[in-house]
Amino acid sequence: MSITEPCDTVVDRPLDGMNSDEFDAVFTEVMPRLRRRLLTLTGNPHDADDLLQDTYVRLSRRARGRTLASQQHPYAYVSATALNLLRDSWQRPSRRESATDRLPEPGWDGGVERCEARCAALALLALLSPKEAAAVILVDLEGLSHDAAGERLGAHRGTVQRNRMRGLAKMRAALADTRPRDRA
Repeated sequence: MSITEPCDTVVDRPLDGMNSDEFDAVFTEVMPRLRRRLLTLTGNPHDADDLLQDTYVRLSRRARGRTLASQQHPYAYVSATALNLLRDSWQRPSRRESATDRLPEPGWDGGVERCEARCAALALLALLSPKEAAAVILVDLEGLSHDAAGERLGAHRGTVQRNRMRGLAKMRAALADTRPRDRA
């Protein structure tokens, strides 16, 4: 093969205009060589693997968006990206993870858990009659007394208590049906 002939390997294809599968093939081709280089630079296999993953994530986003510039030498481009990420981590040590003896604080889930709890509560309340649901909502969720709930509903205190107890019993039974049973 002469110098002017194009090489048939995947590595010499330009990255511009590739779909994500083609980009993955190119990255897989250069990955072992790049990992060895990053291992030499970082001195730690874990840091090298993290950097390799960060490089893949950054470039794959650009490949999927087809904003990755055309490259004659993909290894050089991927290597430069990895080195820029490494330099970034050196300049901003706050971005690096550090080992501690403390557990991390619980993270914010974006309100997903609260939304799931609300949906579950609404599903349970939908199983109840309107009177039972009203009694449960007013007494257990709103915090009203049985007397105050009875005034709002135009019912006697005992009726509110009875509807509330029936409603809670139905909700407990529904929850018991959905929980997995332990087989001993």
